[in-house]
Amino acid sequence: MTTYSQDQSRDRPIIAIIGGGVSGTAVAFHLLQYQSLQPGQLFIFEPRASLGKGLAYDTQDPAHRINVPAAKMSLLPDDVEHFQRWLQEDDVLAGDQTAVAENGGLFPRRAVFGDYINTMVQPFVDSGAVTHIAERVEDVRRLDGRWVIAGEAGRRLEADILVIATSHPSPQPPQPLQNALAGHPRFVADPTRPDALDAIRADDNVLVVGNGLTSADVIASLALRGHKGPITAISRHGLRSRGHARLKQELFGDFVSHPSRRALDLLRRVRCAIREAEGEGWTWHAVIDQVRMQGGDLWRAMPVDERRRVVRHLRPFWDVHRFRVAPQVEAISEEAISAGRLEVLAASVASVEVKDGMIGCTLHLSRSGKSLDRKFDAVVVTTGPGHRGILNSQSWIGALADAGYLAIDATGLGLACNTASMALGADGKVAPSLFISGPLARGTFGELMGLPEVVEHAVFVAEQVASALTDHARRKHERPKLDSDMGAKP
Repeated sequence: MTTYSQDQSRDRPIIAIIGGGVSGTAVAFHLLQYQSLQPGQLFIFEPRASLGKGLAYDTQDPAHRINVPAAKMSLLPDDVEHFQRWLQEDDVLAGDQTAVAENGGLFPRRAVFGDYINTMVQPFVDSGAVTHIAERVEDVRRLDGRWVIAGEAGRRLEADILVIATSHPSPQPPQPLQNALAGHPRFVADPTRPDALDAIRADDNVLVVGNGLTSADVIASLALRGHKGPITAISRHGLRSRGHARLKQELFGDFVSHPSRRALDLLRRVRCAIREAEGEGWTWHAVIDQVRMQGGDLWRAMPVDERRRVVRHLRPFWDVHRFRVAPQVEAISEEAISAGRLEVLAASVASVEVKDGMIGCTLHLSRSGKSLDRKFDAVVVTTGPGHRGILNSQSWIGALADAGYLAIDATGLGLACNTASMALGADGKVAPSLFISGPLARGTFGELMGLPEVVEHAVFVAEQVASALTDHARRKHERPKLDSDMGAKP
């Protein structure tokens, strides 16, 4: 077993980040802008071969594209067009003839953004300022005032500060599907796995459970693979993720001067603003983008009960307007609908029966209350992250929860943390030197799923960690004086 900090003095604090996707890598990158760290001080546990890609940007599927224009994606919040310049200066889009949308926006393949993040952080890895431990974490525990992290290959690290920046849990299939289809060769419970769609044949009749961005990606991926069979996409409300505005629009509305404290009041104000915007020739995009920009303030203004109402009643409507489909991906779904190959229903799975390899489903139609019996060759689950399953998603997270250091936040969106992004246990107490970065902190900070918000939050966490390092240095400086004072004779 290798122990990274076995010969290191406690006078030089060790920082460990679990998760080397955008959230974790951005924390490391920006922390190094604030602090000059020595080699052997900053570690990132990430099982992938390179940092910066994570679950979202590790895909090699050419159908998967970023769903935010490149001009709005950057590792540098103060330089929002940095990624777009990187694309153009390095001629990264050569060979991708469809990267430019009709409105002129750049929507490159998703893996390209992962390459960009990696390019930004790799010099720090090469210099030793960041140590990449390419292992999954097996165990984390608190021992003698430090966090002890064990990797799956037996590597062990003792850290003074720990940042959890893992991705959200995989989708949780509806129980009827899970019970009936476990082990079925064409049941895709997690489409984010590499080659997850390989088992689906060209003429298969496919049921897609979920209508968000992942659903659109799956439909585009199947089309690129030559799938010609019928597809039925269902969700409780039958709402599909919307597309981008055809023309650039200025933000419209003001929701923070007198922030709503009730979910219903916020909904009314948003609807009113959309009507006003449309009266001036704009679309709903301008209003939703303003709500997104002011989202953190709006979220903080609401008491917890009202936040729960937003999650329970408004979240599906928010998600389909906020998380927009790349134009190239949207066009594939629209074409499939026009051709009669894609049907979108407001429905849920009531029961499932497998007979002779076929998957018989009874679908409960949300609006009419009636039922519909259909037979499918394959089922793909695209219901989005299983936030409520975070404590059971990895054994070390569950162990930290059992030890009182982690808990589900009050809205059920991720891990509980305070406004400094420090983890809270079930008793509400702050876990020492334990920070949450990225989407798992959205219960406290509001919208944290979009790339711009994720990076801004990572900058904030980096600032908090830098402050903790300063406190550590101050305590180190004060300790000898206190010891001397205690031993001095009158």
